[in-house]
Amino acid sequence: MTWSTREIAEITGTSVKAVRYYHEIGLLPEPDRAPNGYKKYEIGHLTRLLHIKRLSDLGVPLAQVDEVTRDGSHASVFRAVDAELARTVERLQAVQSELSALSLPGATPEVPTEFGAVAPRLRENDRALLSICAQLYSVESMTAVRELLEAAPNDELDEAFRDLPEDADEQRRQALAERIALALVTGPERSVVWQPKATTPRQAAAARRVVGHAVEALFNRAQIDVLRRAREIDAAGP
Repeated sequence: MTWSTREIAEITGTSVKAVRYYHEIGLLPEPDRAPNGYKKYEIGHLTRLLHIKRLSDLGVPLAQVDEVTRDGSHASVFRAVDAELARTVERLQAVQSELSALSLPGATPEVPTEFGAVAPRLRENDRALLSICAQLYSVESMTAVRELLEAAPNDELDEAFRDLPEDADEQRRQALAERIALALVTGPERSVVWQPKATTPRQAAAARRVVGHAVEALFNRAQIDVLRRAREIDAAGP
């Protein structure tokens, strides 16, 4: 008994396109043809195709299927596939955790999930800067920022900074800078907040440039000046 390409594809639960591709890359031998030109697949082709499909379904790369079936080199290939599967499961679990967090009231995909508790207090430019920083800075640095935002919410101070006009006078800028510096005195890891660490040392310079450009684009000159002053006051100490 023999089968056509369509029939053997149906029997094995694969597709005609896949069968032809296996021929093309040398995994499945070409069968003889009937007088009418149609291929005649036999039992050997059927078992070979089932074997290819099983290994493929298990995650074995097609480039290694021939190695496994020819040499019986199962262990190392399967260990590698198992390790990759474990990484995939870990990634999917992380995605599932984020999706669960994003389904909570007030959550937004505009900021990292761990900042969900403070997200409702943030304005659009704050969220934009936070998402950029989370991409460029280390987990340690972003944890310090999150702890600072969660530690002592000060809506009045936040509003004063956010509503600061670009033409704010010297006295108003200095007073606000002093208030911000004072608020940071009890904050966690102030040095990490002012000088966050990049994800890797090689990315430090690029991170500073990108974040510096983002700050200039997202905040007005008076706000940037206040941040500079607050940092200088904090660095000077009591």
